[in-house]
Amino acid sequence: MALKKGEQFALFELETPESATRSDEIPEPDQPSLFDVDDTASLETSSDAAENPAIDDIVAPPDERSKDVEPEPNPASELDTTEPAALPPASESADGHAVIVTAAGTYTPSGHTLTGPVDSIEKLDKLIRWATLTPLGAPAQIWIVGIEACEMLGWIIDPGSEDDVDDMEILRTRAAEELTAILHATLTPMLTAGWELRGEPGHVVHLSRTTGNFTSMVDIFIEPYVWTYWNKDFGWGNRVGDMGILGSPTAGTYLPDDDLPAAQELGRRLAWCAQHLGVLPGPTPARTGAAIVDKIKRDRTRSGKGIVVTVGGPVPPLDGEPRGDLEPAVGWTRIPALEELADATQLVSIDQRAAYLASAGMLEFGYGKPRHLRGENALDAARQPKTPFGFWHVTLPPGDMLALPPALPLPHPHMLADQPVQTWITTVSLDALQTSIADGGIGAELDDLDITEAWVYPEQGRALDKWAKILREARKVAVDTGDTAMKRFIGACYKGYIGRMVNPDMWTAKQMQHHHQPLWRAAIIAHCRWRGRRVAMRIARETGRWPLRTVTDSWVYPLPPGIDIADDSDALGKMTLEKSAPLTEDITVMLTDARDTHEINLALKAAFTDEDEGNI
Repeated sequence: MALKKGEQFALFELETPESATRSDEIPEPDQPSLFDVDDTASLETSSDAAENPAIDDIVAPPDERSKDVEPEPNPASELDTTEPAALPPASESADGHAVIVTAAGTYTPSGHTLTGPVDSIEKLDKLIRWATLTPLGAPAQIWIVGIEACEMLGWIIDPGSEDDVDDMEILRTRAAEELTAILHATLTPMLTAGWELRGEPGHVVHLSRTTGNFTSMVDIFIEPYVWTYWNKDFGWGNRVGDMGILGSPTAGTYLPDDDLPAAQELGRRLAWCAQHLGVLPGPTPARTGAAIVDKIKRDRTRSGKGIVVTVGGPVPPLDGEPRGDLEPAVGWTRIPALEELADATQLVSIDQRAAYLASAGMLEFGYGKPRHLRGENALDAARQPKTPFGFWHVTLPPGDMLALPPALPLPHPHMLADQPVQTWITTVSLDALQTSIADGGIGAELDDLDITEAWVYPEQGRALDKWAKILREARKVAVDTGDTAMKRFIGACYKGYIGRMVNPDMWTAKQMQHHHQPLWRAAIIAHCRWRGRRVAMRIARETGRWPLRTVTDSWVYPLPPGIDIADDSDALGKMTLEKSAPLTEDITVMLTDARDTHEINLALKAAFTDEDEGNI
C-alpha cells in the first residue's frame, strides 16, 4: 500500500470500516459524545462496536464477561451529578492522535465513544492497531485514566503508605521500581506481537513497531502513576507538584477525582494543546516546549523560510569558566532606612509578566560553529555596530568605584563592591553594561571592560520568535478564558524548556541535540535581569522609591497610599502587580529590628503568606 508522507500504516489486519483505515481520523460513533449523553445512553459499546468485528474483538459481549464482576456504573448518571464545565468543551483537534482509556471504555479526546473496557494487554494491542493514530508533534498517545483501568491491565503496585516513610522520595523511588517491574512482566504479549520498548517503561511506556520501512510509535501514559516520575518540571520537593498537562494537586488544577470527569477534562486539555500549540503534550512541559520548536523546524525546513538550527550550542572551552549559571538570575535583599517605612502602608510585589517568554521572542541567538577570538580581534568584534552573539571575557570594575545607587543590587551578579572581577558574560550583558546607569547599566566603555577573549557565532537571528509567538498567543487564550490549568501549563512549558537548555543529558538523542543551548538560556536570563533593573531605575526616578528585595524577576517595595508602580500594559515582559500585603505594625517592627538581610526575608515572607514569588 502506498503511503503519503506522515501517513500511518494500519498495524493490524482487521476488517475495519473505511473510516477506520484512514490515518487522519478515528471513526466517530453515531451516539452522542461521552460528555453529552443522556440518562438512557449506554457507554459499554458503541454502534461501531456492534457492527465492527475489530472492535468486537476488543470489547467482550456482556454475556461473556465474568459473572463475578459487578456491572459498570452508568457513566451518564455519574456525569449528571457533576457541575457543568465552565470552560469550553473539547474540540476534535486531538482526535485521531490520542485515545483515552478508562474502566468504562475508550474515548476520543473530544468525548466520542470508541470501545468498551480494555481488560487485557492483548486488547490494548488491538486497540492501538485498530485506532491507527498519527503523531502530532509527539508520538501518538494512549492515556490510561483511573486505577480501575490499570487493574484491568494488571498494572497494580503496592509501594506502601506515605505515613510509613520520612521522605516521599523513598516512596516514589520504590513505586517507580515496582511499576517498571510490573510493566516488564505484563507487556510480553505486545512485545511478542512485534512492539519494542524504547527505554525503560514507567509512567510513560514508549513503544515502537516497524513494518517494512515504516516505524510506528505510540506512548502509553499511565495517569495514576505519573507521581512516580521525578523531574524538576514536576516540582518535587518532598511533595507532589506540577505534573505537566495533568496539572498540580497543590494548586488545585489536577484532574477531577472521578474517572469519567477526569477523562473529560484530560480530553479537553489534549484538544486544547493540539488546537493552540499544534502538538500533543510531551511527557514533561519541557518536552512539550521542545516539540513546538521541532514542529516549527520541520515547517521551516519544508518551506525553506526562516531560521533552522540543527546542532546544539554547548559552552565553548573557557579559561576561568564561572561556577553555576553562566548568567545567574539576581537574588538580593537590603535593610531599609527607617524613613522609607515611615509613610509606607503596604508591601507590593511586582514582576515581569512571562519574563522568560518575552525575552525568548525578542532576542537574536547565535548558532553554528563559534569562532575563538583573542586580544584585539575580540575587541574589534565587540566594536561592530551590531554586537555579534557570543560569550566575552571581561573585567567588571568594583561597584564602589561607580556612582551606582546603593539601594539596588550591583548591575551584574558576578560584580563585587570592592575589587574587579574577571568573568565571562553574554552579548546581552556586554550591551547592557554599556548603557547608562539610568538605563540599568554602568555607562562603561569597551576599553573599561578589558575584553581579552571571545567566542562569537557566525549566524544569529530570532530563532525562537515563532515559538514564543505560539506560546504567547496560547497563554492569552488561557488568560482570556480563565483557564488556570492551561495558563499554568504554558508557563511550565517555556520555563521548563528554557531551563533544560543548559543540560545536555536532557537531549542525548541525535535528533534532539539542537535543544542543548546553554548560551541561549544565559542570554534570556541576562535580558530579564537587565530589563528589571531598568524598570527599577525608572520607578526610582518617578516615585523616589527603591525595592527591598528582588528574586529573579520580582521586586518588593514598601509604598505609601496612592502610588502605583505596575505598568498599565498587558504586554509580556511588563511589570504587573503580583501581590500586595498591608504593612502591619508587627511586620514594620520586624523590618526595623532586622539585623541582617535574612531577617528582612523572614519579615517579607511573613507579610506575603504565599511563598511563590515570581511569574517568570
